[in-house]
Amino acid sequence: MTETTKDGGTADTQRHGRRIMMTADERDAFLTVQRTCRVATVSENGAPHIGALWFVWDDTALWLYSLTRSKRWRQLRNDPRLSVVIDDGEAYGALRGVELSGRAVFLGEAPRTGQPCPELDVPERLFASKYFDTESMPHDGRHAWLRLVPDSAVSWDFRKMPRG
Repeated sequence: MTETTKDGGTADTQRHGRRIMMTADERDAFLTVQRTCRVATVSENGAPHIGALWFVWDDTALWLYSLTRSKRWRQLRNDPRLSVVIDDGEAYGALRGVELSGRAVFLGEAPRTGQPCPELDVPERLFASKYFDTESMPHDGRHAWLRLVPDSAVSWDFRKMPRG
């Protein structure tokens, strides 16, 4: 598991992980098809909170559609740092995943009602297609958008490990 920095370079925090880390193309393909991530936030007293959430990836940022009355939303308003894990696989040799860390950016109105916001055109089109099989985003007046442009990304794909 080698860490990828914001500029695309790598920090050799775990040199032995190079052989199992995903390439940028593999990571993008993986994040495009996966449906659920786990989002970790921090409370005011430092206690972690982890919850599952739907997301879309646009090759540069992870877009999260969160309830605005959630514990996650309140915690990110107080401290925008978050980590997200997206993983897959049942057997040990099939495990793969990505961990992204950075700061949440709030975009659009909260809660989202569909007011024009050009920055949300792409993520809303991707989200509507991925989760609702439609071309336009349904807005329920309870959710709003968070964007995570990762400061760091770690990936792994155990299917790349030598057998035996």
